[in-house]
Amino acid sequence: AMSHGWGYGPSNGPDKWAESYPVANGARQSPINVVPKEAQFDSSLKALKLRYDPANSRGILNNGHSFQVDFVDDTDSSTLTGGPITGTYRLKQFHFHWGASDDRGSEHTVNGINFPCELHLVHWNTKYPSFGDAADKPDGLAVVGVFLKIGAANPRLQKVLDALEAIKTKGKQTTFGNFDAKTLLPGSLDYWTYDGSLTTPPLLESVTWIVLKEPISVSPAQMAMFRSLLFTGEGEAACCMADNYRPPQPLKGRRVRASFK
Repeated sequence: AMSHGWGYGPSNGPDKWAESYPVANGARQSPINVVPKEAQFDSSLKALKLRYDPANSRGILNNGHSFQVDFVDDTDSSTLTGGPITGTYRLKQFHFHWGASDDRGSEHTVNGINFPCELHLVHWNTKYPSFGDAADKPDGLAVVGVFLKIGAANPRLQKVLDALEAIKTKGKQTTFGNFDAKTLLPGSLDYWTYDGSLTTPPLLESVTWIVLKEPISVSPAQMAMFRSLLFTGEGEAACCMADNYRPPQPLKGRRVRASFK
């Protein structure tokens, strides 16, 4: 199947993933197109509680598919509770998906509308001993998705973007300390939620998705900084990192609930 591993190109992109990862055609795959008028308001859904400790941010890495900011997750100091989940989930990392131009790039869509970028904050259920143990359990992970919408430059995003120069190529990483991930959240934490999966291989069906209704802003110049990263390693023919998103997958009868009316 995919001799060089999965990616986003014509030979190894999302429509080919099922060859190596049959769960790609499973019953709870992500992302989805959210249709707000078909989402059911659920009064039993609680408010999201995100408690993030800036001291937990550790490093930033270009993994050849996106870049991610990693967090120390050996204690309950950066957690997600409330919302649709039971128990405590720890922040493991956040990363983004984005397009080659500002008219596309998000993984989730709303009424079929794309955003230029989507932030994913990945958390794991502490009823399991580690992220690795949680990653294949039906209630193992909770991911908060935040849309980025073209508008004013976002100063809180700029600290992340300023680090990208140091990790331009695949495999590069550098320290990235004292970052408060809460600064990347919008003013309102109203959300849609549904049962889904990782949006990259191995596409495990272990994610409670929490998609925030309100986007955060990003300027066109800031979006250009995302696209300055490379999918490729040093010494390889340079290929700009963009269009690293999976398109929406069939809902297959799943319920999408809303925390707001």
